[in-house]
Amino acid sequence: MRSSTAFLAFLSLIAVSPLSAQTIDYEAVEVDADRFVGGGERTLPLQLTSVPSAAIPASLSAYGPFRVLDEGSAALVDVTDGGSPAQFAAMLRDHPGIATIEMIECPGTEDDLANLRLGRMIRERGIATHVPAGGSVRSGGVELFLAGAHRSADPGAEFAVHSWMDNTGLEPGDYSTNAPENRRYIDYYRQMGMSPIEAEAFYAMTNSVPFESAKWFGTGVMGLWVELDRDATGNMAPRTAPAMARSLTPDPRSSNGARL
Repeated sequence: MRSSTAFLAFLSLIAVSPLSAQTIDYEAVEVDADRFVGGGERTLPLQLTSVPSAAIPASLSAYGPFRVLDEGSAALVDVTDGGSPAQFAAMLRDHPGIATIEMIECPGTEDDLANLRLGRMIRERGIATHVPAGGSVRSGGVELFLAGAHRSADPGAEFAVHSWMDNTGLEPGDYSTNAPENRRYIDYYRQMGMSPIEAEAFYAMTNSVPFESAKWFGTGVMGLWVELDRDATGNMAPRTAPAMARSLTPDPRSSNGARL
């Protein structure tokens, strides 16, 4: 996103090695969403990993990609799509006590804009998000994890990010920094509690690898970017600003041109 030397140097410091083969895509807040017929598809397949996958528990009922585990919790076990916000609303109508979403197998979304609506619904209801050991949160699933009013991840949880691609085959660098196609992501991260610098840094990190690739990392690295209620050892984490984003010093000369 940025063209400053400091920012490029920052990106070179945040490369992380894959902990497994999973990938995460990023969503966008609906800024000028009427420009789009529908949200783009952003998913990543689950691949073999040395970390055992979390088992999908038995459920009371299903609402699209959601499974009701009990009257206080539900699991997300599949891709989201254009119908997911309505399915989520129906689940909460029938089970109003749900307070936690267990993110077990979250490959992404088939509709970015709907996925962002879903994330805002999760935040508005004050629902927590949790990734158990072996849980996989990839692509558009990351936006839903960030939506949690409280966020936690166990040791062995994995995340993956990469650049998005829209329905026309264009990626973030094909648009100006302040274009709605890029701003909707940053605005969403702001809505989820990040500062302007944190939001831009996180978005740049997700776009530091191309759409065809992925950046894999675990709970410890995620905790450097966003506040977690539990750290990588399972202990309660102190309330501190994300270390990665805090290391960024804004460059007033940063360009509004295409992201490098």
